[in-house]
Amino acid sequence: MADIIKEILKDLPNDKISAAGYEGANIVLYTKDQDFFLNNNGLIRQCVDKVKKRIELRPDPSITIDQEEAEKEIRRILTDEAGIDQVIFDPQRSMVVIEAEKPGLAIGKQGALLREIKEKTRWVPTIRRKPAIRSKLIENIRSVLYQNSDWRRKFLDKVGHRVYDGWMREKKHEWVRLTYLGAGRQVGRSCFLLHTPESRVLLDCGMDPSLTPDNPEAYPYLEAPEFKVGELDAVIVSHAHLDHSALIPYLVKFGYSGPIYCTTPTRDVMSLLQLDLIKIMRNEGREPIYTSEEVKNTVRQTITLDYNEVTDITPDMRITFYNSGHILGSAMVHIHIGNGLHNLLYGADMKYGRTALLEPAVSEFPRLETLMIESTYGGRDNILPTRKECEAQIKDIISTTLNRGGKVLIPVLGVGRAQEVMMVIEEMVRTNVIKEIPVIIDGMVWDITAIHTAYPEYLNSSIRKLIFHKDHNPFLHPMFKRIGSQKERMEVIEETGPCVILATSGMLVGGPSVEYFKHLADNPKNTMTFVSYQGEGSMGRRIQRGERDINMGTATKPDMLKVKLEIHTIDGLTGHSGRNQLMSFVHKCNPRPKRVLIVHGESSRCSDLASSIHKQNRIETAAPRNLDTVRLK
Repeated sequence: MADIIKEILKDLPNDKISAAGYEGANIVLYTKDQDFFLNNNGLIRQCVDKVKKRIELRPDPSITIDQEEAEKEIRRILTDEAGIDQVIFDPQRSMVVIEAEKPGLAIGKQGALLREIKEKTRWVPTIRRKPAIRSKLIENIRSVLYQNSDWRRKFLDKVGHRVYDGWMREKKHEWVRLTYLGAGRQVGRSCFLLHTPESRVLLDCGMDPSLTPDNPEAYPYLEAPEFKVGELDAVIVSHAHLDHSALIPYLVKFGYSGPIYCTTPTRDVMSLLQLDLIKIMRNEGREPIYTSEEVKNTVRQTITLDYNEVTDITPDMRITFYNSGHILGSAMVHIHIGNGLHNLLYGADMKYGRTALLEPAVSEFPRLETLMIESTYGGRDNILPTRKECEAQIKDIISTTLNRGGKVLIPVLGVGRAQEVMMVIEEMVRTNVIKEIPVIIDGMVWDITAIHTAYPEYLNSSIRKLIFHKDHNPFLHPMFKRIGSQKERMEVIEETGPCVILATSGMLVGGPSVEYFKHLADNPKNTMTFVSYQGEGSMGRRIQRGERDINMGTATKPDMLKVKLEIHTIDGLTGHSGRNQLMSFVHKCNPRPKRVLIVHGESSRCSDLASSIHKQNRIETAAPRNLDTVRLK
């Protein structure tokens, strides 16, 4: 048994603990004593204070009541008003998951109902929100976890041993290095290897979505000599966009069997995007780079964390996720290395401003020496309009187009911009700024919107208030129409009158947005509005730059399309911070970092932002290239 568990058991009565183990960095104790389970007189709290780790006391499976009886008791205790749906038992861990429409009513005042369930059933209850829009994906992900609970218990115990077996070991040589395997002076394929003498941790592993999957430039430099998949201790995923998460199942395919850390919404959305990538590659006649089985195994290996939850991931690394304001569940990753040796904040993609969907990125941290920050819109000329200006622009575009009998096509990323635009339009309709119009939702947008309804606690206070207190879920407005087939798509194009169409992909590099574009492009009554970043080389970027003759065929069989519809770009709706917000974030970061590393931006924007931050703040800055290694300590 590891030293830390021996240390804990020293302070507990000999006959009370029947088993002990790990669930990742959490230490779990089991007891056959019902009274000790319900009231241990603060002994567990004293152990937590002593070792400064999370310790959970659970009933031994042998003292829990029969599952059928327990479910009856749970449904009796919880009122109909809570909207109890599924009750799912995890007998290996003596836990029961209760899905409820209104979790607050299932928890009770100060947790009173949860305590009653524990007393009457001797199961440990967890309340989960039932999504307002049914999501087959969420159900599948949860079933993967429930069906593999025995495997998960062993897996999490193994992770805990990796974290704690070197708990008391003295560290003689200490250093910290960061190798850029992607996103160095480019947007896309974010991937960074953080290494110390003790640990190897990968921050993100994505692809460049503006390039086709058969282009080797689309992938990180996983052949670099520093990187060996078998030596990885942990993978951290900042958020679900494919330029940060696409290659995670690829790592699993090639033997990575360790933990993958992210928030719960990131796990769900990331899985959907990865499955969609497989589907797109198959539709294009390409061999997918991994299968749905590898996506499933990725889910099995995922450990989810809430914002502000601190956890050890290796003997010398501890992480905390903070809201980055970019998309649902997106996180900045704070990494505490060694015993106060160094503190790194991986900012990933961030928005330092409140949006229609999310709260702004956090800028207060416990300690900070190195900040790694994006520069997607970090150039001197990337001064983005305010949210009010953007909303006024959307109103004008929609009103003008609809008045002349046209359709508004908005190519969107499936997660983030789509829901942002939905909320902007819903608010305009609710406040009578514009009249109610059909808003067509196509591609994976609807499934990802369903995931948003499962995690309203990750949304901004205004939307939470509508959902929780006014019982008015803006995502459920009847003007949002889901499209799920080619037949329905053609009906929208040929028969539906003036409307707004939100369709993936956001860069016009495949997906239904390209289908709509083909049919709407030659009519000057229609409008296409870009609201997200257009990658270099993508069709969206070419149209944005003024190309009006687009080849929709191949080089050998050209199919030229004349672009006659109106083109608009609304930069301010992006989930990225503009130049001013990035500078403001660095200035207001508390504590002030000693070094800033610039990533995730075109080369000129990276170097320009690095220069400006140095001049304004008098701190060390750098914009490393791919395959560069930076020594942090």
